[in-house]
Parts: sequence; structure tokens; C-alpha cells
Amino acid sequence: MKKPKWDEYFMKLATVVRDRADCTRRKVGSIVVKDFRIIATGYNGTPRGIKNCSEGGCLRCRRRDKGEIDSFEYEESCVCIHAEQNAIIQAAYLGISTKGGTLYSTTNPCSSCAKMLINAGIIRVVCKIEHHDEGGIELLKRAGVIVEIMKP
Repeated sequence: MKKPKWDEYFMKLATVVRDRADCTRRKVGSIVVKDFRIIATGYNGTPRGIKNCSEGGCLRCRRRDKGEIDSFEYEESCVCIHAEQNAIIQAAYLGISTKGGTLYSTTNPCSSCAKMLINAGIIRVVCKIEHHDEGGIELLKRAGVIVEIMKP
């Protein structure tokens, strides 16, 4: 059996992390890696102590699932945290620096996540293009972050 290349290996692990996501619309998994070691993982969902989306924890998600609002309406009112954000938050919570790290994500970071990744010191992002906000990719590139797109 052929050993997977590092990017394939870490993307497979991000896919496993994605299985923990509780979003009713899109599941995303992310991991931060330094020196070929996973330092943090994240998946999208509600903050600690808040009911999961599938349990009605996010009013916006409930309204969207019922068809009361369109997919991209009222995004700012969503209480869910993106996988990329959760990964860098987990590292901060544990006191682990993300400076110089690589983020692997099962979808491309949105613009908000891109800003956080830049300021968290992430120097490389490996992802798949699946999110509607591709502006994050351009923002990362403008900041000098290496972006590599893997085929889905």
C-alpha cells in the first residue's frame, strides 16, 4: 500500500474532523499543523454550552432550514463558529502558537476566517473550493499566505 503524501494525509484527517460538525447545511473540518504535527482541530458548530444547530441552537439556522430566509441572509446573526476559527481558538485556548502553521480545511476559508488566519500567523492554507465566499482566498494571497487548492 502506497503511503499518502503529507497534504493528502492531513486533508484526510480534516475530513474525519468534519464528521464532528453539527451544521444543518454544511459540515467543515480544519486542522492546524506545524512541523508535520497536528496542533489543533476545528469543525463548524455552535459555541461551547450552546445547543447544537440540529437541536435548534441557532435561530438563523432554524429560520433558514424552514425556508423563512435565504441561505446568505443574516449571516452575521448566526451563532455558529467556522471550522477554521475553531481550530485557531482551540490552539489559543491550549496556549499553542499557530505562528508559522499550515491550515488544512475541507472548504475554502471565507473572508472573515481569512482575516483571522492571517493574524494568527498561518503561512499556508491547503483547502478545497466549496464555499461561496472565494474572497478569502484572494485576501490570504494578498497577505502573502501560500494557498493551495486540492481537487475535491
